[in-house]
Amino acid sequence: MLAKKEDEYEGIQHQQIEIQPLLPPPVVKLEDGDISEPVPVELQLIRWDNILIPACYLCVGVCQGLNRPLLNVYPLDLGATEAQQATISLVVMIPATLKIIFGFVSDNFPILGYRRKSYILIGWLAVTVIMTLLYQQSDLSMEYDTTGNALPPPNAPSVESLSLAFLAFGVGMWLADVMGDSIVVGCLKFYCALEGGKKKAEKARLEPEDRKGQLQSTCYASRFFGIMIAAPVSTYLYSACGPGSIVILLACAPLPIIPLLFLFYERQTYQIPSTKDHCIEIWNTVCCRAVWQPLGFLFLYNLLQVQNSAWRQYLRTVLGFTAQELNALLVVSYIFLFIGTVAYKYLFLHASWRRVYQFCILINGFLTMMQLLLIRQRTFGLSNFWFALGDDAAQEFISGVQFLPGSIMMVNLCPPGSEGASYALFTTAWNLAILLAPSISSTLLSIWDVSVEALASGYLDGLFNLSLLTAAIQTAPVFLLFMLPKTRGQLMDLASKPSILGGSIFLIIMFGSMSYVVIIGILNIVKPGWSGAS
Repeated sequence: MLAKKEDEYEGIQHQQIEIQPLLPPPVVKLEDGDISEPVPVELQLIRWDNILIPACYLCVGVCQGLNRPLLNVYPLDLGATEAQQATISLVVMIPATLKIIFGFVSDNFPILGYRRKSYILIGWLAVTVIMTLLYQQSDLSMEYDTTGNALPPPNAPSVESLSLAFLAFGVGMWLADVMGDSIVVGCLKFYCALEGGKKKAEKARLEPEDRKGQLQSTCYASRFFGIMIAAPVSTYLYSACGPGSIVILLACAPLPIIPLLFLFYERQTYQIPSTKDHCIEIWNTVCCRAVWQPLGFLFLYNLLQVQNSAWRQYLRTVLGFTAQELNALLVVSYIFLFIGTVAYKYLFLHASWRRVYQFCILINGFLTMMQLLLIRQRTFGLSNFWFALGDDAAQEFISGVQFLPGSIMMVNLCPPGSEGASYALFTTAWNLAILLAPSISSTLLSIWDVSVEALASGYLDGLFNLSLLTAAIQTAPVFLLFMLPKTRGQLMDLASKPSILGGSIFLIIMFGSMSYVVIIGILNIVKPGWSGAS
């Protein structure tokens, strides 16, 4: 069947379709006529031959939802320093800055002819093996004394070994995640190529204009659904059964993916362009103004989403929030992150990208200002917990809404044959900014006195000023919206305007940021206190 497609659509350069239908696709009526044609099966995710795609996204979400509450509490019970705790909270994200490497390797070095399936298997098996070894070689139980202080067993993992285990865990998880993204982008780009075919192939394109972005939004909604479901489970298991039960679940979570790999069809690839050709293609992509300009905006947007790093300490020290209440804030925020993603899919999918970000920036700035009301104890009759809960939930809802436009934007620009490296390049820039933002937040702590002692004594002016400053910084990207195209049409117009200077600056900033994040993260894990922080 695939050979027939290649003969029929001769002249199409990219013909490495990732999915092969096992069953005849259903027939629908087109909008512009009475002719009925098959709906591309790649759009039908709930099929046995396609179910691997949402399952992979769901598994990433489940793993994220299980490990985040664990790493939010367990390192503190093991005696981690503040610097170690700040790093461990993000340690699983550090390998996400290496996504471009994962994508480049899979594009250029297929295993047994498979560019995606083989690496998905390697990634998820790595997660299972690493978590199994952590469980077998360490005592992951936890007891507490009468005052609630943790009493880790003698054979408990050290903070360093726990961090390195989850660093390796992150490598496996994000490797599999990159392969899932590559499959989705590969499907979209194949049908974009068909739009220019000689046989009116646009009638069979993957996503009609009124459905553009739905495939990606469904996949990412699957991930956020997994986070939403797994986070409360992890929170409950930690208090009821100990951290060992969560590690067991992390080891078992990827196992259902393995049989789905055998149902999924991927065409074996034995002839691929040279590594040099791939590098040239990616370089040409980065030099395209339609790439570096909107990516520059997304990088700066996420970089400027600096949080008040003293806020968590304020909630615990001044307002007396318990660990359970802090985890409840985390769980509810994940729920609203999922709701925000679904809301974008059904309410904002066809809205201007610039309008979506304008809305998100201004609302997020307003919500950050709500912290000022909580500091001054003007909560309109609500308890401190419910006021803080509503603030966190609304902010995560906004995050869910603004997450997808950038992903949908970039899929249009991935060159055929290099989907893995190209799309991973885009997501790497996004993740780097998220990991760099806490560094800015930590630097701002020295401007005013927001120490534990100051908060405990009732001095809150420094916290108030810091919240005001972070709100202003988070709102600053509204002045950079001119860098963001409004629609796909404007994005395509920028594609005809290459700039070697723009591409060079973008790559220098990206690889410089990548080196900084990886080196600082590893130093904080293996040599705590190296920078003078406790």
